[in-house]
Amino acid sequence: MKLIYVVIDGMGDLPIRELDGKTPLEYAETPNMDLLASKGRLGLMYTVGRGIAPESDVAVISILGYDPYKYHVGRGPLEAYGAGLSMRNGDLALRCNFATLGPSRRIIDRRVGRNLTTEEAAMLAEAVNSLVRLESYPAEFEFKNTIGHRGVLVIRSRGGPLSGKISNTDPAYERVAGLGVAKTAAHMILEDCVPLEDNEAARVSAALVNEFIWKSHRILEEHEVNRRREAEGKLKANVILTRDAGDSLPKFFNIGEKYGVRFACLADMPVERGIARLAGMSLIDLPPPSGDLMRDCLVRAERLLSVLGSFDCFYIHIKGPDEPGHDGNFMLKAETIAIIDKYFFGSILPKISLDDTVICVTADHSTPCNLKAHSDDPVPILISGGKIKSDGIERFSERDCRRGSLGILERGTMLMPILMEAVKAV
Repeated sequence: MKLIYVVIDGMGDLPIRELDGKTPLEYAETPNMDLLASKGRLGLMYTVGRGIAPESDVAVISILGYDPYKYHVGRGPLEAYGAGLSMRNGDLALRCNFATLGPSRRIIDRRVGRNLTTEEAAMLAEAVNSLVRLESYPAEFEFKNTIGHRGVLVIRSRGGPLSGKISNTDPAYERVAGLGVAKTAAHMILEDCVPLEDNEAARVSAALVNEFIWKSHRILEEHEVNRRREAEGKLKANVILTRDAGDSLPKFFNIGEKYGVRFACLADMPVERGIARLAGMSLIDLPPPSGDLMRDCLVRAERLLSVLGSFDCFYIHIKGPDEPGHDGNFMLKAETIAIIDKYFFGSILPKISLDDTVICVTADHSTPCNLKAHSDDPVPILISGGKIKSDGIERFSERDCRRGSLGILERGTMLMPILMEAVKAV
């Protein structure tokens, strides 16, 4: 029995008045996921726990079966590892965004209008790496852009070890019990990085981050990429926001060894790839997102089918609906869900047998369009195929999942044992 475990980033939502009180998932045309729902069991899941609006890294760790309170070390190290940067204990790693900074430290846009190309970001990153020098403490850094406005920063001390116990400069996220959590009402002002512990390592780390941000800001402000963007009426990528610092890599148990399966991952974002590598999964090479979701879904379906015989279990992370959720674009969010249904699920379902394949579809978190941010709402989940008995529910949506026999899973860590039991059912 095989497992195809699909996580659709930010798919969960809340009823929207303009969609006749439906969520984007409920409004979207999803005949393939509906087919899976009609043959399977449905439910809802708090991916980390009630009251927690998780970032993707925390949620993915949890829904792969790792207690985030035990294993999480900050998103920065996961991003660094997934992006191929060297990361040793005592180094400081942070997730970054290029952003647009206005007067009085006001952040005009945390993501540079979502139109910063990876090529533009690479030119900006090259300038930062070549022109910025850290002088407040003996240290050097490596900054790498990843996809679009996203990046990762690793600072390496030539003295004592650095500490991840520092605050975010990105005002949209805060750290709660060590976990990255989205703020529901953020004040869009660039914050100073401050130590969260009273020790030298945290103070030095915070000072180095602040030095990096302001020195790189001066370089970015005058860079030819930003001069050209400004002339074209686009926002400048003139500041780098940091969040979710960490100073070590997590020591995950090997997921394949734990469950006696061969596990592979198809994901294109650095944090999900980093988590999968650390969990002991084999990474299936994928091209970066092209901006054409239909094409990307077809490529991912083709890659999955090409390696189906080589592994037992597949973790597949599809980015789609999260961005329109952050932008509050409910129609586009519904359209992205429909595209994923048609071109990913519609491509794989005719080529596999549900008799010997278990398919799970869920999300890492909800990104309600009316909030434009992650929320603590539970996400829909379906498990279909194999020996799974049908709940007799014909649609896959938040409303329908509330009636399913899985009930409400209070923790994301509860899901993987259920999936492994379904895979090994005889």
